[in-house]
Amino acid sequence: MKNIDRRIVILTAFLFIVGLAFGIMKFLIAQKEEPFSRPPVVSKRYVKTEKVDYTTIISPVKAPGRVNSLANVDIIAEASGKLMVSDIPLKTGAQFSKGDILFTVYPDEAALALKSRKSQFLNQLANLLPDIAIDFPNHETRFRNFFNAIDINQKLPEFPAIKEEKLKIFLSSRDILSTYYSILKDELQLSRHTIKAPFNGTYSDIYLEAGAYTNTGGRVAHAIRTDVLELEVPLDKFDAEWVKLGDPVTIHSETNSANWRGKVIRKSQFIDPQTQSQNIYIQVHNKKQRPLLIGEYLQVSFPGHPIPGAMEVPRNVVFNTNEVFVVENNRLKKKMINIIKLNEKTLIFNGLEKGELLVVQPLVNVQEGTLVEIHKDQPGKTSATPSEKEKK
Repeated sequence: MKNIDRRIVILTAFLFIVGLAFGIMKFLIAQKEEPFSRPPVVSKRYVKTEKVDYTTIISPVKAPGRVNSLANVDIIAEASGKLMVSDIPLKTGAQFSKGDILFTVYPDEAALALKSRKSQFLNQLANLLPDIAIDFPNHETRFRNFFNAIDINQKLPEFPAIKEEKLKIFLSSRDILSTYYSILKDELQLSRHTIKAPFNGTYSDIYLEAGAYTNTGGRVAHAIRTDVLELEVPLDKFDAEWVKLGDPVTIHSETNSANWRGKVIRKSQFIDPQTQSQNIYIQVHNKKQRPLLIGEYLQVSFPGHPIPGAMEVPRNVVFNTNEVFVVENNRLKKKMINIIKLNEKTLIFNGLEKGELLVVQPLVNVQEGTLVEIHKDQPGKTSATPSEKEKK
C-alpha cells in the first residue's frame, strides 16, 4: 500500500513540474516583442514607349544578287576541217570584241571550189547572151550588165528580176537559176569557215586547241558576254510584288564602295520551293574602270514604294511571331499586330489602335500585368535606359 501511495506522489510531482515548465515557457514567449516587418516592395520596370501613329511609309528593298552573264554560248564549228587560230588565242580567259575573228576552219579547198563554180556560171551566161539578144532584146542590157558585174573573188551580184514567163522558162531550161542559187549556197557555206565574235566577251572553257580537226557542229569553246551582265536577285513575294519591269536600281559593292546603275528586265513567274522567293533579274552595263566579275555577289537597292497606314519599329520589339507589349494603366498588356513587311532590322505593321503606347524595347522575363513606368524624358516616345535599381 505504501508503494502505491509513493508512486502516486512521484507521478503527481512529475506532472506538476512539466506543467509548470510549460506555463513558464508560454509566459516567456508572450513577453517577446514582435519583429518589425517591412511592407512588400512592388517591383517596377522602366520602359521605352512610342505612341502608335500610322503614316505612309516609303520602304525601299535591299537584297543581295549574284552576277551572271547575259549570254552564255557554245562556239561551234559550222564546217569541217583544221582549226586555224586568229590573233585571239584559243585559251581560257582570252578576251575578244564583237566582230573579231575567233578562228577559221581551213577554207582554201572550199574557196577554190567556189571560184570554179563561178567560172562555170560565167561560161553558161556567155553562151546564153547571144540567144537573149535575139529572143529577148529588151532584156539584153540587164543581163549583159549582170555578166560584167560578176567577179569570181567577190560575192555574186543580185540576179536581174524576171517577170516575163517565156524568159523564165528559157532561163530555167538552161539551169541558170539553179546554178545561181547553188553558188549563193556555197558562198554562205564558205563564210561559215570563219567564226566571228557575236559580242564582247571572254572564253570560259576551251574544248579544241588550234590545229585540231573538227567536224561540222563540233564544240570549240564556251564564251560568256562581259559588256552587259545581269544580276539574279531572290526577293520575298511581298517585296517582289512592288518591283516593276523597267524599274531603275542601284547596285553597290561592299568591298570597294563602287556603284552601278541597272534596270529590271525580267521577273520569274514562279516561286522557288526551296527559298520561297521570286527571282528578279537586273541588267547592268559593265564598266572598264570598275569591271564586274561573273559570280560575285552585290547589294541591289530597289526604289521605295509607299505603304499607307503603317508604322515602323525595331524587329526585336515583337515576340512570339506577332505579339507586342503595350502599356495600359501603367501595366503591360499583350496584343497581336499585323506584320506588313520585314526589313533587315525593322518591321512595318498595323493592327493596333492609334494612340496606344507601344513598348519599343525588348523585355526579358516579364509577364502580362507587370507594373511599369514610362520614362518621362520624351513624352510618348522615350529613349532613356532602365534605372540601376531595375538592372539589379
